[in-house]
Amino acid sequence: MLPQHVTLVEVGPRDGLQNEAQTVSTADKVELVHRLQQAGLQQIEVTSFVSPKWVPQMGDNAQVMAGIQRQASVRYSVLTPNMKGFEGALAAKADEVVIFAAASEAFSQRNINCSIAESIERFRPVVQAAHAHGLKVRSAVSCALGCPYQGEVSLDQVDEVVQRLLDIGADHIGIADTIGVGTAGRVQTVMELALKRVPIAALSGHFHDTYGQALTNIHACLQLGIHTFDSSIAGLGGCPYAKGATGNVATEDVVYLLHGLGIHTGLDLDLLVDAGAFISNVLGRKPVSRVSNALLAKRSAPTQAAQTAA
Repeated sequence: MLPQHVTLVEVGPRDGLQNEAQTVSTADKVELVHRLQQAGLQQIEVTSFVSPKWVPQMGDNAQVMAGIQRQASVRYSVLTPNMKGFEGALAAKADEVVIFAAASEAFSQRNINCSIAESIERFRPVVQAAHAHGLKVRSAVSCALGCPYQGEVSLDQVDEVVQRLLDIGADHIGIADTIGVGTAGRVQTVMELALKRVPIAALSGHFHDTYGQALTNIHACLQLGIHTFDSSIAGLGGCPYAKGATGNVATEDVVYLLHGLGIHTGLDLDLLVDAGAFISNVLGRKPVSRVSNALLAKRSAPTQAAQTAA
């Protein structure tokens, strides 16, 4: 029942870096994208076109997009919360725009200061403009497995937001466990619900690893045949509106899982480890990815042994 091939959408450059307190240079962001595409990633969420007042880390969005040496096989996407953001994305020659709506009214109000219905209406002209310019629109349903403010999120709430996003023309629906509280059984229930409305090729999972369940939840999705997932190099990221919410599941860890299951990804794990080590070094810390840390330790072991012998 498992898919033979899985596509990973790399969100580290945008979703991963946007909450970092320290400034990451434009050059380092561009280098990260280059390393990710060298490792074989063909869908990369590069940046977001939002006000630098709210997300200062993404203030160099246009410069990052301009600095990338693009590959024809790679789709470069950007987050665009409104028409002003879309105009910036269009000028930067993005291949795809990303929008999101919460399944929780409480989260929507705290996060973007409006209701779910209002947020989706804001996206309607963005979707129309994107399609008019031949761009795909990828959408996400945040807090689909739980909310930091209201707690449990009902299946009806998730289902309603999925349908609303489809109604405005979204080409892809991502089910996001924004605060990482989901478990395998609940994830399968939510995904089975979404599959009643969304073709399997247009559905993906976005999992945070707060409770250490992200890989288990991905495996639960694989059992349903779902074959597209978001991941973040070195486990970068988090959610500023959810205390304790760790970053997205690490790309390296997901690839290790998939390759162990005999699933093709087209990705080079060693080069992914290099990319994760690069950006982690820029940030002055170790990767969150357990696979990266294990492989980096394994690489250094012969050197340590040689030094001990000497």
